[in-house]
Amino acid sequence: MNMSKSAQAIINPSVLRCGRLGPGQAVAATAGGVALAALAFWLTPLQGRAGFLLVTYLAGTTGYLLAASKIEGRRSVVDRLAAVLMVTTVGICLLALGSVLIYTAVRGVKALDWYFFTHSMNGVGPRDDAGGAYHAIVGTLQQVLLAALFAVPSGLLVAIYLTEYGTGRLASLVRTVIDVMVGIPSIVAGLFIYAFWVLGLRRGFSGLAAAMALAILMLPIVVRSAEEMIKLVPPALREAAYALGIPRWRAILRVVLPTASAGITTGVMLAVARVTGETAPLLLTAFGFDSIQNDPFSGPQSSLPLFVFGQASSAFSAAVDRAWAGALTLIAVVLLLTVAARLVTRRNRLV
Repeated sequence: MNMSKSAQAIINPSVLRCGRLGPGQAVAATAGGVALAALAFWLTPLQGRAGFLLVTYLAGTTGYLLAASKIEGRRSVVDRLAAVLMVTTVGICLLALGSVLIYTAVRGVKALDWYFFTHSMNGVGPRDDAGGAYHAIVGTLQQVLLAALFAVPSGLLVAIYLTEYGTGRLASLVRTVIDVMVGIPSIVAGLFIYAFWVLGLRRGFSGLAAAMALAILMLPIVVRSAEEMIKLVPPALREAAYALGIPRWRAILRVVLPTASAGITTGVMLAVARVTGETAPLLLTAFGFDSIQNDPFSGPQSSLPLFVFGQASSAFSAAVDRAWAGALTLIAVVLLLTVAARLVTRRNRLV
């Protein structure tokens, strides 16, 4: 088929290349860029590990993209550049996360033993090698579970209202309030419960007060995540339920929520992870206690964030080791809760 001269002038021949960059060619091009970067550091005054890694990455990426441009055309370069940037961003995030986890594990495993999980800090000095975090683990589990008991059902109800029933100014007002609550600093939630519950009602410090402060932080996250997941449920499922004569509330309970359960669980676990490591609200509500306190409704109670905060503030190595062990335990608790929630959700979906 003959093309006009104007069309031939507009079309860039490099765009029409139909070759494909093979794995060997990609590796060779990247290796060439890396070799040029190493040669530049060898022949020039350039030095430093960070500078070498940065220059090597840029040179290798440039070589890879130039090879793609020669073989596949310029249009493919944009796609490959986006892929490289995406992989790089994910790699940086995983590297940062892995570094934190590995460093915490290396420092915290020194003080981890059976004694650490079965004893409290009652009567233990900062220089003593004894002492454990049993009281803090109990406090964290009770406070987080109480906060979830307060925030998750109410958050789901608000999300259902906003997606299924809410219209007009009231729904708009509720969304505005939720948006404002997302940006509330954690210390503000602690101050509110401290002024209202601890001082105003004279209930004193307790694990319950800490749970209420954590629930305030959890609520907007649960509402937002559940709302988005419910919106993703296909309307055809609702219409099919209505066509069978099922009431709206039963369709929501038996069709909509089970379909969105995986995403809702993810949002709930994000909220749990968000509040599990909070320290500022607990200083004003739970206050902390070195002995075992199994009753979250009366008296001060410790938690893992307060335990880590108190031990890390010490100048003695034994206390600092306990702080690292507490941080590692806190990470393990969040991981176990997340895995358990995922298993429960998967089981429900299979049933």
